[in-house]
Amino acid sequence: MKSAHRKNAFHIRLNLTPTVALGPGKAELLDRIAETGSISAAAKAMDMSYRRAWLLLDELNSSFTQPVVEKTKGGKGGGGGARLTAWGLDMLKLYREIEAKSRKASSSALAKLQQKLSR
Repeated sequence: MKSAHRKNAFHIRLNLTPTVALGPGKAELLDRIAETGSISAAAKAMDMSYRRAWLLLDELNSSFTQPVVEKTKGGKGGGGGARLTAWGLDMLKLYREIEAKSRKASSSALAKLQQKLSR
């Protein structure tokens, strides 16, 4: 599955500070890491380079008092993985809550805007 960004989708970007933002791309990356247990697999599913994914995660980890994602040691095969920390899960839940409440609060105004689109 490619990126969840779709035409006519409702997106929220939170500018928590002038340099720290959380939006649909980072949220999707976190969702995919939670699903796959892998930064590489999450990045691939989003058509994103591993380096870009790692830079985004490093930015998140350094922006909060607690890490959002942590690497895990691999088994006998030597490969490692990644998982969301308790804070990472809480942060993602809070973002999704803000997104849902914002979508609900603005649905009427958004519908009015969409009615006036030239198709």
